[in-house]
Amino acid sequence: MKQTIVVKVTMNGDKSRSKALKIIVGLSGVESASLKGDDKSQIEVTGDGFDPVKLTSKLRKSVGHTELVSVSAVGGEKKDEKKAENKDEVKPAAYVWPYNQPLYVYQEVPPYGYAQHHDPCSIM
Repeated sequence: MKQTIVVKVTMNGDKSRSKALKIIVGLSGVESASLKGDDKSQIEVTGDGFDPVKLTSKLRKSVGHTELVSVSAVGGEKKDEKKAENKDEVKPAAYVWPYNQPLYVYQEVPPYGYAQHHDPCSIM
């Protein structure tokens, strides 16, 4: 599901801004990141399948104080409609083995101590 989050980061200069953006874009699932706000202290991150808590903890460790301002999901209504359509389908109650054969076939083993030994060579 595509999501958009806004993170407020205390950034002192251009170096810390670029460092924060590199960390954000380096996460898997992030599609875009842009600076927001009057003092450019907020970063809006858009992507699919990334963890906002993991993102904020990485920013706290490397850049400084980070605050998660908002998290919003985009396109959540479409999935709800699909779930409602799938509820009409009827599923079978139990799985029935479609063949007349049993699952396991056992082979008889000769009793202990009995072995057929045929010697193909009859020199003696």
